[in-house]
Amino acid sequence: MKLILNFFSRQFLIRISLILRPVLRILYKGTKYVDPIDGSSYRTFLPYGYNRVRKNALCPGTLSLERHRLLWLYLKKTKLLEKNISVLHVAPEIIFIKKFKKITYWNYVSIDLKSPLADIKANVYNLPFKENCFDLILCNHVLEHIEDDYKALRELHRVIKNKGTLIAQVPLDKNLKKTFENKEIINPRDRNKYFGQYDHVRVYGLDFYMRLTNSGFSPKKIDLLKKISREKKIKYCLPKDEEIPVGIAIK
Repeated sequence: MKLILNFFSRQFLIRISLILRPVLRILYKGTKYVDPIDGSSYRTFLPYGYNRVRKNALCPGTLSLERHRLLWLYLKKTKLLEKNISVLHVAPEIIFIKKFKKITYWNYVSIDLKSPLADIKANVYNLPFKENCFDLILCNHVLEHIEDDYKALRELHRVIKNKGTLIAQVPLDKNLKKTFENKEIINPRDRNKYFGQYDHVRVYGLDFYMRLTNSGFSPKKIDLLKKISREKKIKYCLPKDEEIPVGIAIK
């Protein structure tokens, strides 16, 4: 799995996964683990990771990861899935895009610069929307890929409504007080070594929440795992220690 992730492009993996999902769903069918996003069950989940391979991380039939399943539980708990809102999804994940498009309450649109899944091809630095358009913005595992995350956050702040919600999951190292980034590290191998993935440009530390503040958001650390039973954590193969960063727009 690690060799595949590091060798093939993200766009190719997205396309091939659309073909493989139905096959994997049948091959790994069982009752031990459940994906809460669609309720499907499996005898095992697959390992996943660019550097450190995690066991039982990738759901075979949906291709959800631990963070996707945790986010889904948060969206359900907050009833955001049932609200009549306008939603912008940046770099839409394969597990979510069809489900989100079917939510009748949502006025939903997705953007990405390269992904074949997105509705609109657009750069997060320059979004093709007027100010104050969206009640909810999903921008998960995007900011660690782009050179100027402050510029991206300011642009997201421009198009979100006052008191709108930004959900911005990122790889966050709680042992780092300050985000580690170095613009001189450009070689994919070096980025893999220092940032944890060949196409990452930083490792976020605890100051990530201050970046949200400086970009016009009131940040919240959502520790949903504390409210989930041990049995469900195992059944759903959730992350062991992960918060969901949320920013409420202030204008």
